Amino acid sequence: MLEIVVKTENGERHVRVSAEELAGLVRRIGGDGDRFLVIHRIPDVPNVFAQVWHQAGGNYTLEHRDGAANRHFQVMVDGSEAVIAAMTGWARQGSGWGTGLGWSLLDMGLTCEVPPLDLDEGEREELEKRVREVLVGGYATRAELAELAEEYLVTAARRPVSREQAEAMADRMWLERVAEQAEWQGETDPERLTRAFTALEEAGITARENFTCCRSCGQSEIGGEGGTDARGFVYFHSQCTDSAAAGHGLMLLYGGFDGSSETTAAIGHEVVAALEAAGLVADWDRDPDRAITVTPLEWRRRLVG
Repeated sequence: MLEIVVKTENGERHVRVSAEELAGLVRRIGGDGDRFLVIHRIPDVPNVFAQVWHQAGGNYTLEHRDGAANRHFQVMVDGSEAVIAAMTGWARQGSGWGTGLGWSLLDMGLTCEVPPLDLDEGEREELEKRVREVLVGGYATRAELAELAEEYLVTAARRPVSREQAEAMADRMWLERVAEQAEWQGETDPERLTRAFTALEEAGITARENFTCCRSCGQSEIGGEGGTDARGFVYFHSQCTDSAAAGHGLMLLYGGFDGSSETTAAIGHEVVAALEAAGLVADWDRDPDRAITVTPLEWRRRLVG
């Protein structure tokens, strides 16, 4: 798999695709509402990406950027295969991936300096604390963090953080976290959790991470997530993620789609077995009315973006 995220004009988001899947997405673009795609590496780094735009019957406009505005390049390509080769090479960070193409520097215009935040110390601390909590949770993209930073302190009379200031804050904190995770070694507990959830999904149990905002929403929406053959479910919502990221363990909610205590208890046993097989410790008293807690848990979820 390529360590990239692919985003398309029609709103699709593909994480860690194969070279063949990337090629298929490039060949697909050209119709109304599906004319471009953007790829970034995992973890996402601000202003480092490649993208292509194509209208059926015309050439392909291929671009890549490597940080600053004076590192943004463009080339017109007359066929999809050359685009596929270039984007696959970029994704693999291969040497000489863009050679043979007539790149030209793209004029991005003047870069405006973002003014400093006009917040008192208490507001700044409150804002950075909340953005940090969501960032450490590990499921938000840079765009979602920027939206949080922009909206968190809004009142009916005041919008103290502009979009540009929010993006600058989110990018700064994101890069700090990327530097932190560069020191992590081996498989982390959240990755073990994902491995357990993947096994449960394959066994016919709908398994969702960071699903909805709360238990009420989760219980009402989880039924629409699984296939027709799903026997039951397990999930945790964003408040559970916040608790895990703060070092308090992770609460898992589970049940059977037939609503019976017997099925719920059986699903609980399968969830515990999958967690233990992945190397995690589950605390559960086998009561189908009580949640399963994963603890101890070191929450080091690697960023994607």
